[in-house]
Amino acid sequence: MSGAPHLVVLGTGSLARSVCCSLAGLRSGPLWVTVVGRDARAAGEVAYLAGSRALLSGAPVRFDAAGTDPGSRALEELLVRTRPRLLLVCASSQSPWERTRHPSGWTDLIAEAGFGLTLPLQAEIPVWAARAVADAAPNTLLINACFPDAVNPVLKALDLPVLCGIGNAGLVAASLGHALGLGPTPRLKVLAHHVHLHAPAAPADEARAWLDGAPLIDVTALLTRQRTTDRERLNLVTGHTAALLIDSLAHGCGLHTSLPGPHGLPGGYPVVTGGGTVTLDLPPGLTEREATEWNHRVGAGDGVTVHDGRVRFTGPVRAAVTTHAPALAEGFAATALDEAQAEVKALRDRLRRRAAGRDGQGTPLRLEER
Repeated sequence: MSGAPHLVVLGTGSLARSVCCSLAGLRSGPLWVTVVGRDARAAGEVAYLAGSRALLSGAPVRFDAAGTDPGSRALEELLVRTRPRLLLVCASSQSPWERTRHPSGWTDLIAEAGFGLTLPLQAEIPVWAARAVADAAPNTLLINACFPDAVNPVLKALDLPVLCGIGNAGLVAASLGHALGLGPTPRLKVLAHHVHLHAPAAPADEARAWLDGAPLIDVTALLTRQRTTDRERLNLVTGHTAALLIDSLAHGCGLHTSLPGPHGLPGGYPVVTGGGTVTLDLPPGLTEREATEWNHRVGAGDGVTVHDGRVRFTGPVRAAVTTHAPALAEGFAATALDEAQAEVKALRDRLRRRAAGRDGQGTPLRLEER
């Protein structure tokens, strides 16, 4: 598709499928999408499904596929050949669906301690992708879907390129907009973190939203439908928020939404896009520093924070690593990410051999047990 903006989608799971199928229904302008995965068959299947929908919709969007290992030089070679405008990372070294599909002592520990335990694993493929962009396609805009509230600050600390994330804040904003009968609009501004996919333990830590400049006071009630919907099915909404973002960045049209990790910031913020850029669009009276500090504070509920180039585990996650991976008890510098990944992978390998709900001796797994 000569002259069309090019998007590379890294991943073949439910989120990548949702993004591509949503793009297949948009008609803003031509777009060339390459779906990339380790499994060429799976990548081809996503391209077929989305390509068929595009043809039926009359959308000027072309899909093709490539079987490529994101950790190999083949990804750099693909970027050199195609020079994409956008690279979307939807592939993760830790599936969010492992608990339901392959339960084990490892998934028990994540459920008990918190999602922040997986940060080193969530960061692995985004770091590979960002390094490939920096080395082979520096004009490509990187969008990360893997725990961007915390991973994007790691990328920033490593001086790696990242434009923004998708998911989390965008899903919360879409859910509030649905509850209020609103579409994408500058009237609604949402400050939200990954932790807000669930209701926070402290009501004061709930997501914040403003409509026409006035704070919404019933956010928890308005998010009830989202929080009682199956998490994987929510990718149908998250994928569409990503497609609208990609459409905006590819074709220069403006979009008011909320995004996690814009320019490597922690958590999620209201933004406006246009001309290939993402700019914070905070409500009157709220500074970037105040919004960032709020995201740092509430984000600790996920069990991890990233500040001044250092990853720190908090609460039950810190208790978990103190017990099961003590080398990480005091956290780690972003520059030591490879070593932290090795520690967490070793822990995952050990606990995956235990049946869900049990330790090696048949008794319940607890954080204080080694």
